[in-house]
Amino acid sequence: MASKRLPPEIFELPVEKMREGYYTDAYFNHTREVLLRDGRRPRVIMQVFQKKHSYLGGIDEAIAVLKLCADDWDDLTVHALYDGDQLAPYEPVLTIEGDYTGFAHLETVYLGVLARRTLITSNVVRVLEAANRKPIIFMPARHDHHRVQTGDGYAAHVAGQIVGAEIGVTSDAQASWWGGKGVGTVPHALIASYGGNTVLAATKFAENADPDINITVLVDFENDSVRTALEVARALGPRLWGVRLDTSGQLVDRSLWNEMGDFEPRGVNERLVWKVREALDHDGFERVKIVVSGGFDAERIRAFEERRVPVDSYGVGSALIRGENDFTADIVMTDGRPSAKVGRRYRESRRLELVD
Repeated sequence: MASKRLPPEIFELPVEKMREGYYTDAYFNHTREVLLRDGRRPRVIMQVFQKKHSYLGGIDEAIAVLKLCADDWDDLTVHALYDGDQLAPYEPVLTIEGDYTGFAHLETVYLGVLARRTLITSNVVRVLEAANRKPIIFMPARHDHHRVQTGDGYAAHVAGQIVGAEIGVTSDAQASWWGGKGVGTVPHALIASYGGNTVLAATKFAENADPDINITVLVDFENDSVRTALEVARALGPRLWGVRLDTSGQLVDRSLWNEMGDFEPRGVNERLVWKVREALDHDGFERVKIVVSGGFDAERIRAFEERRVPVDSYGVGSALIRGENDFTADIVMTDGRPSAKVGRRYRESRRLELVD
């Protein structure tokens, strides 16, 4: 999909520790030591692949690992696909040709990079497709270690480019590799800090926010989303971009108390979204967007879209970092001879391009 690669320095790799094998499975370090002590330096072709229909992420980062941490990058001939490329099962995404002892200590690292980033990119693509290319807010930062934010945010950005949809990320770290900024809504914490007064919190937020920021306000703090959405819309006027529904899955919004019986009333549900939309439209706030969050994944979003629930944007968190998309690296040629390992064979790929 892409035609330009990220420069290696953007990843801020711990180069010395990677060169030392600090992040490497011990058996690869031992393998390398055996070969070096024996004076054996086999020239190999290594192919890297995975086993699913997915979208590639992390390839530029994997290349950076090789460029900065291999013994001699100039000794290697590397071919690779690009971030965002659609993958078929077992299709090679990366081939490395050269002295195996020069990069044996990096396999764990580049496979882990590809596994993580491809998982994120593929998950985000599926959510965007389920949402009919409506914008989503990428919100898993609080569900994982902070050190994964930069690469995960970029993987989500790549997914947005694949689908042609807008991706908002919630931290500056997530946006750093592509020059963006973190976005967010008026949070529950600010509302609580103003004694539960959503209107006051939203007003103070607007007074201190950059004029270019799209202000979105959580309206479920008092569990009365229809009333709160209208109060916020009246108070902020044209400064309000949207309201966000995030009702707990254990609570029933006040607007639904007299309607329970024929649907699941807890959390953010279809009927609650319709009630907020109808109330806003009735009072002349048709331009105010509705963002929903809280337990959304591709399946739940698809159900909302199929029933034409009036959602303008989805906030999705932990669902985007769950699952697996593992990669494997196999030596398919050694000193010009095919590998004898059963099932391991050289796979042709016309899409792979030489890495400078």
